Amino acid sequence: MNLIKSTGTFSVFIIISRVLGYIRDVLIAIYLGSGPIADAFFVAFRIPNTFRRLFAEGSFNAAFVPSYSSELTIGKEKAKGFANDVFNFLMLGLLILVIVIEILMPGFVYLIAPGFYEDPNKIELTTLLTRITFPFLLFISLASFFSAILNSHNKFAVAAAAPIILNLILISIIFLAKKSSDELVVYLSYGVSAAGLLQLIFVYFYAKKFFTPVINFKLKVTKKIKIFFEKFLPGIFSSGVTQINILVGTIIASFQASAVSYLYYADRIYQINLAIAGIAIGTVILPNLSRYIKTSNKKKINFIQNKSFELSLFLSVPASMALLVGSEQITSALFGYGAFDNNSVQNSAKALFYFALGLPAFAIIKIFSTFLFARDNTKSPFYYSLISVLINITISIIFFKQIGFIIIPIATTISSWINAILLFIKLSENNFFKLRNILNFSNFKIFLVSSFSIYIFYLLINTFEKYLSYDNEFKLFTIILLVLITILIYISISLITKTFKYSDIKLKY
Repeated sequence: MNLIKSTGTFSVFIIISRVLGYIRDVLIAIYLGSGPIADAFFVAFRIPNTFRRLFAEGSFNAAFVPSYSSELTIGKEKAKGFANDVFNFLMLGLLILVIVIEILMPGFVYLIAPGFYEDPNKIELTTLLTRITFPFLLFISLASFFSAILNSHNKFAVAAAAPIILNLILISIIFLAKKSSDELVVYLSYGVSAAGLLQLIFVYFYAKKFFTPVINFKLKVTKKIKIFFEKFLPGIFSSGVTQINILVGTIIASFQASAVSYLYYADRIYQINLAIAGIAIGTVILPNLSRYIKTSNKKKINFIQNKSFELSLFLSVPASMALLVGSEQITSALFGYGAFDNNSVQNSAKALFYFALGLPAFAIIKIFSTFLFARDNTKSPFYYSLISVLINITISIIFFKQIGFIIIPIATTISSWINAILLFIKLSENNFFKLRNILNFSNFKIFLVSSFSIYIFYLLINTFEKYLSYDNEFKLFTIILLVLITILIYISISLITKTFKYSDIKLKY
């Protein structure tokens, strides 16, 4: 496996998906803005989407890939038997969960958006929309199962490309529906569930080459299944701690008008980088890292871990700095249109600024957690994630009344850095991860090169300030051009200083 090429392939599809996701969100911002209807839709969309991220971007892979890869080393039939047992348990559990939540939806909505109950119309709409979108959870979780099968065989492109389907469907609905905002959100909600079903069909089409399930609900809890779920259940929490923190923030933000929307748009911007700097790298290294750990190949283990950590920093640090420097201009250029007015831009930009401070931590958590997941350890990340979420909730609740929604990204960032530090301590104490000589290692150079490049970005923003104002029709073109110039400078200086080496692209891991 080639880490950079594999991550690059994975990232290309992620970038396409996120660009389409951006187009989708711009259209939603234009038609829905940041009012009560937008808040209702974002809560309804946040729940299944959070579960998608929990399943597809960490927890299921973390528990399934090492176990399935281990079975593959014994024999294909053993692996297929194990996978079939997991599939049937997963399908039955999800069916029961979806049915129960659909029946109890009003109470469920109260748990996830208690602040909405002050407005009867808002809570009624949110309940309706969440009922429509919730089957997405079943479809996308099963799609994640088949994605994990593909990932185990080092096939990453299909799973990365699948979310494109959701964005294409929602964009099509916005263009074709031509309805008022309260009707449009209903169509969009149906589109979410339909997209989940299509993603499941799409991923299964490619995964059936390696595995075709035999549905059988006469389930037996074998030792291997018990071990799998012992890893999987805490893994849901630990691998998705950033998403859980954001979900907690959504619940608290529901008490402030439009706050859910502000946080949603800020989240969408930094998630583009996180998908590559954390999720893509973690997903790509897990299968091979698990195999090298099983064979105790320490040289390969250390090499993969250091390179993945270095690559994560290389991608997340400059992005974090760029969002700190240009949070308002970036938010305005991306979403400042139609019903998303200048006040909405400023509030989302404030949230983005504080999320940006935590972006490297969000990525590092994904990488460090993968190092432990590859060793079949999901419990330690779970405990640290629990601490992180409790810190997040405590800070948010204590300061929400005084500061408002802005405390949510602040609390998320603080708790995430604590989580990352705890994971690093755990890895170091157990001799699982050791940084190479810090003075000779590229990490220090990454910060220097990033700082210089983003200073150039800062100068460019000030130079072209009038083209980045809220009312300027060329602001999107301008920010894209400035970002591309900065990326070019960053990569050029990195190559010159050997912070990034061209030869790394050809290295096999």
